[in-house]
Amino acid sequence: MNYGLTTWFPIVVTLGLTGLVVGGMVTVNRLLGPRPVQSAVKGEAFECGNPTSGSAWGRFSVRFYLTALLFLVFDVEVVFLYPWAAELRTLGMFGFVEVLVYIGILTVGLIYAWQRGALDWD
Repeated sequence: MNYGLTTWFPIVVTLGLTGLVVGGMVTVNRLLGPRPVQSAVKGEAFECGNPTSGSAWGRFSVRFYLTALLFLVFDVEVVFLYPWAAELRTLGMFGFVEVLVYIGILTVGLIYAWQRGALDWD
């Protein structure tokens, strides 16, 4: 296919205008924006109002990462139910049975993780 100037011109104009707007905003902020005053208090890491303690290189338990990973897996898998719900009427009984199988597989995975102690914080 021959993509001429007429195909790419609107995209180039949009990107150029976007760059000009962003550059203009950054420039105006640098010229007119407030200058932060540095102090020892502002330089500290903020941790929910609690004073910092210990090294920043502390180790977390593997269970923390495992729980976070399981949350992400099951959270993302539930997102796949939204398109199914939007098309439920057109999918009919076949779509309903398929989503029951899908939810069943997720349930078996959750039960397996639960029984293996992946969700325990002891």
